[in-house]
Amino acid sequence: MTESTPPRLAVVIPCYNEAANVAPMVARLDAALVGIAWEAIFVDDDSPDGTAARAKAIAARDTRVRCIRRIGRRGLASACVEGILSTAAPFVAVIDGDLQHDETILPQMLAELESDRAEIVIGSRNIEGGTKGEGLSPIRRMVSDGGAALANAALPVKVSDPMSGFFALPRDLFEVLAPKLTATGFKILLDVLLSAGRKLRVAEIPYTFRAREAGESKLDAGVLLEFGGLLADKALGGVVPLRFMAFALVGAIGVLVHLATLGLLHGLGPVGFWPAQWVATFVAMTANFLLNNRLTYRDRRLRGAALLRGLVLFYVVCGIGAAANVGIAGVLLRDGLLGWGLAGAAGAALTVVWNYAVSTTLVWRPR
Repeated sequence: MTESTPPRLAVVIPCYNEAANVAPMVARLDAALVGIAWEAIFVDDDSPDGTAARAKAIAARDTRVRCIRRIGRRGLASACVEGILSTAAPFVAVIDGDLQHDETILPQMLAELESDRAEIVIGSRNIEGGTKGEGLSPIRRMVSDGGAALANAALPVKVSDPMSGFFALPRDLFEVLAPKLTATGFKILLDVLLSAGRKLRVAEIPYTFRAREAGESKLDAGVLLEFGGLLADKALGGVVPLRFMAFALVGAIGVLVHLATLGLLHGLGPVGFWPAQWVATFVAMTANFLLNNRLTYRDRRLRGAALLRGLVLFYVVCGIGAAANVGIAGVLLRDGLLGWGLAGAAGAALTVVWNYAVSTTLVWRPR
């Protein structure tokens, strides 16, 4: 490829703490895509290990390599969206930055698209010729298989590996789908398939999922929550924000934490009801804060001194919400507008909305 040759294929590589894998990735793409005009777009979520610096050092010598360093934004799906929308190449592929995907099938994926035999091509571990190899632990394998079965129940077109993070499609198709995407979490392929609104023509190419050579896996409980949230978001037509659903779910967990604490201190222990109620309230708020920081706002996660400041502010926010809950419910009940049950529910609903709105704008404000 010369400097005047526009890329035919853009390979988008979402990254977080993948510094050791940047140079090997470029070398592998160079070997796999001989004779094909290509570019690699590393989209880095401000990795503290210097991933962006490594990619830019290579980009300074190789015009086929670019790097987008994102500040205050995090998440594989949104990184993929940003990377794909930044290219003018007619075809785009998404590949993980951990070297576990087999880049040697990229020419075959591109051939399927260029011949118009498929609108989207998926690198699959679950069809004949493909294996998970040593790339998945038993727990990750179970999660992957279970997620694939759940995803296929919701998809308009059945695919063997809807959880794959390795796929390719025409950029024009993605441009059409981009405004419909949830763009949250790690399962961007599932988001694309669910957002199309029709059965896309899909081709699947087998590959062996390799073991990670450097860095750490990003799979944790937050990924599972985001996966479930994506399915719920599509089922509800995007009416309820995905982050709000996660916030409400954490709130429900907080209620259980509150009741458990109250039961231990007052139901089983010697502590009086009101002191136990206050302690349970603070325990539940603390649990809610930590869960929201880890799951709901994982892309804005607070650390260090900011974590303590955020906790204090969260106490204040929830305290105001609790006061509003009691006040609104009391007014509705006093004026005879609602019975005690509905009045209490209305107050609780107002509290959830208040806590979410203020937490999003003040506690975990975008940076």
